[in-house]
Amino acid sequence: MAGALIVGAALVAYHNSFSIPLFFDDLPGVERNLSLRHPGQWFFPPVDASGATGRPLVNFTLGLNYAAGQLDVTGYHVVNFLVHVLASLALFGVVRRTLILPGFGRSLGGGPTAGAMSSNATGIAFTAALLWSVHPLLTESVNCVIQRNELLVGLFYLLTLYCFIRSVGEDSRPRWRVAAIASCFLGVLSKEVMATAPLLVLLFDRMFVAGSFRDACRARARFYGLLFSSWLLLIILISGSSQRTGTVGFGLGVSSWEYLLTQCRAIVLYLKLAVWPSPLVVDYGYSVERHLSAVLPQALFLVGLAGATIWAVMQRRGWGIVGAWFFLILGPSSSVVPLTTQTIAEHRMYLPLAGLVVLLVIGLFRWQGRRGLAVAIGAALVFIVMTTVRNQAYASPLSIWSDTVAKWPANARARTNLGNALARLGRTSEAIPHYTAALSLDPKYQEAQANLGLALLQTGKPAEALGYFAEAVKLRSSDAEAERNWGEALAQMSRVPEALEHFRRAAQIAPDHPRNVALLGWALLLSGQTVDAIPVLVRAAQLQPDSPDVHLDLANALVIASRQTESLPHFEAAARLRPGDANIHFNWGQSLLRSGRPADAVVQFAEVIRLRPGDAEARALLLRARQAAGTR
Repeated sequence: MAGALIVGAALVAYHNSFSIPLFFDDLPGVERNLSLRHPGQWFFPPVDASGATGRPLVNFTLGLNYAAGQLDVTGYHVVNFLVHVLASLALFGVVRRTLILPGFGRSLGGGPTAGAMSSNATGIAFTAALLWSVHPLLTESVNCVIQRNELLVGLFYLLTLYCFIRSVGEDSRPRWRVAAIASCFLGVLSKEVMATAPLLVLLFDRMFVAGSFRDACRARARFYGLLFSSWLLLIILISGSSQRTGTVGFGLGVSSWEYLLTQCRAIVLYLKLAVWPSPLVVDYGYSVERHLSAVLPQALFLVGLAGATIWAVMQRRGWGIVGAWFFLILGPSSSVVPLTTQTIAEHRMYLPLAGLVVLLVIGLFRWQGRRGLAVAIGAALVFIVMTTVRNQAYASPLSIWSDTVAKWPANARARTNLGNALARLGRTSEAIPHYTAALSLDPKYQEAQANLGLALLQTGKPAEALGYFAEAVKLRSSDAEAERNWGEALAQMSRVPEALEHFRRAAQIAPDHPRNVALLGWALLLSGQTVDAIPVLVRAAQLQPDSPDVHLDLANALVIASRQTESLPHFEAAARLRPGDANIHFNWGQSLLRSGRPADAVVQFAEVIRLRPGDAEARALLLRARQAAGTR
């Protein structure tokens, strides 16, 4: 019954989340992740696949989703929800079985309190798992598809601990230790934070089972040897995705000290949101703290909290395991290794929050007994409502980025993403002020420079756009899109020779991008370099066979090169793809006439006259074609 209620409550909380569109890190991690299209590559995510990079199990599950429904978001959200529910049930099992361990009672000093905990283990575990499953702080992890890495590592972390507890309980058959080891390895394939799981299990063993590290290692040496061997797999995965495309690691513009200072602010914020999850922000940007004085109160508070945790662990106080859980799991992402693209992120609290919730529920029970559990269940009902409301903010990219900018206005990336959302809706003029605001916050934000240039280009201001494209390329020389847009701006200003060089660079950076190749071929043709243009346009037609412009450019180039017969299929394709275009039929008719097919040319010139009755040149060519064909 407890399990069914947890599942039901989670379903109520997330019932309106299954149609949330892909956004933010979902775009590179799912939408643009080409490995998902090929089952043979599911375990080999590309280096630019955001949260899937170096996490093959995450990429594999995304590949299964793609195979089942391509980019239909419903399937992705259903899987995220199911993994979250399973993790909630695993937390229920971990808490319940911990409370009935004899060692847990000894950590409380025995007596009536320990007995009450054991006899109410199911109620306490149910309340903790219920509160965690519907907590609004977890909405980003559940709603953002690529954060499946947090969900999976959370599930396997809890299963590792659960299986270990089963292995030292009444049912101590070897299968539970095998299951714990397997869960640990699966967690490593999901996210790097799983590296802390063997340490946490060993600490749990010392505090509630063996009594000391020495006795734990003696009793279960082989088990711990296999558990810690998961670090070898982690080293292999990390070495294969070193510094994850320049966003994680040292020497990336943020020092370890600056990142540590920033995490002092972040962790205190996380603790506050754990108690009262409002306001929630999907993206806090990439700002860092440079001076200790800015976060001194938070730093002192966390030092005190860490010291109290160490003392509690040394004294074998039960709550010490919760402090260790919190600091160990947050450590890889919130200590000294800079994650430069997101210095604060709510999704990092997915698993650490479980420990805090358990501590809160146990504290309420010790203080008020079952009435304390009733209070916690009441809080869960409030959280269900808050989670449902929070899900509504994710309804569209426009709504989530509007929400983020309203709550965290100094975030240049959020401003830019809000501009992007508006631009995709055709509201480009409204996007421009947000790009401008982003650049006022961070003049070196490359994406804002490039997107502001594109917005100006799309609103008929190519001359104003040039400077932004130039700055965008200066900030990131490998940006093929900025190069291409720069070329398009120049082309709009009739500066085709200059545009050609930018199209050429765009095609060099991204040689398989259809638009890059097509524009390079068009510019070569317009510049009179027909011989060079033809092979480029042939490649463009292969990459983009449904583009009438590409077929028309290629047909015209072949005509100029006196390869009339070869041009005909491309005129035909262009006419099929763009019916009603008189120019296509006109050029096609001329090519047919020159190819010695006047009867077919008659059909095309007749179509031109139907579309443009006043076209005197077409009438003259129609007469000529009829004469050549011997018809009236």
